[in-house]
Amino acid sequence: MTNGDLALMTLNADGIKEVFRACLLGGALGDALGYAVEFMRMEQIRGAYGEKGIQGLCLDMTKGKAIISDDTQMTLFTADGLMNAHIRTKRDGMGSPTESGIYQSYMKWLYTQTNDPNGKKWLHRNECEYLYSFCIEDIPDLYERRAPGMTCLSALESNLFGTIEHPINQSKGCGGVMRVAPIGLFYYDEPWRAFEVACEAAALTHGHPTGFLSAGFFAMMIAFFVGGKKTLHGSIMRSLDYLREHPDYEETEKAITKAIQFAYSDKSPEVAIRSIGEGWVAEEALAIAIYCALKGKDFTEAVTMAVNHDGDSDSTGAICGNLLGACYGMRGIPSGWVEYLELADFIIKTADLLIEVKQNN
Repeated sequence: MTNGDLALMTLNADGIKEVFRACLLGGALGDALGYAVEFMRMEQIRGAYGEKGIQGLCLDMTKGKAIISDDTQMTLFTADGLMNAHIRTKRDGMGSPTESGIYQSYMKWLYTQTNDPNGKKWLHRNECEYLYSFCIEDIPDLYERRAPGMTCLSALESNLFGTIEHPINQSKGCGGVMRVAPIGLFYYDEPWRAFEVACEAAALTHGHPTGFLSAGFFAMMIAFFVGGKKTLHGSIMRSLDYLREHPDYEETEKAITKAIQFAYSDKSPEVAIRSIGEGWVAEEALAIAIYCALKGKDFTEAVTMAVNHDGDSDSTGAICGNLLGACYGMRGIPSGWVEYLELADFIIKTADLLIEVKQNN
């Protein structure tokens, strides 16, 4: 039996809160695990960590924590933008989530990385500040550069607003898909809405259809989990049905289908992942994460599998961790890992605030 066949949690209000936390913490843990080896080939990983590769979190000598990358940073800024957009739209009655908040929060992230003046003007325009006594841009650790994606930086530095209809570029890098888990959480009762908003959020920086359709697929899967409607395998199949209703779906579908086939085959993880790709582009990162989530017997095995390869280890680890956290909650996530995760408390606060804004504002 694989992860894909396991029963979902039965979710009440407390269960949904747990899953919000687990999704964001799981993604950050997979990110931190993979960030230590992101730019290493598998033979280098083995040379540094042994024949099985990296098997546990590596702690930064200065912080004493396993540090996150730009993947988790941008995920947190996605949550920030989504919450601000929700409150502004309810108050003003206009604007899409990307127009009303997500774009502005990505510009704030840009400022934390580059001091870009176009990003600076959005600082402290926060509708959620009244719920907590801080803004996301007041968190010093989020100003540290953790290998930010060049496509994300250049797209935002252009000061242009990328859309599906008017793409800002033709990039299908994984920077659009790795950050949209909060959208799937927020729209857990509207999976189709999660798909559409995630596509729009990814298109702000990644204009190729595969770049944003992969993001939509990922968010829809998470929405199905939290809504309690599908197993992991069932969520993949239902999301594939919806994906096929969109133009230019074929490349994303092909990668996901390959991941499913490999997960139920006798191929070794190393061979399967190499056959899928290295994860630098959206459909490969998503497919590697899906393969590992299906193949691994538990959270630890799956995310470890997801980072031990030649490619974009932090992104594949982050996506896999988001998926399993959303699907199964905190069970299986090693408590000792959370204890040593950078910004774990802030990630938990963000998850709690996300559900509070969703339910009470």
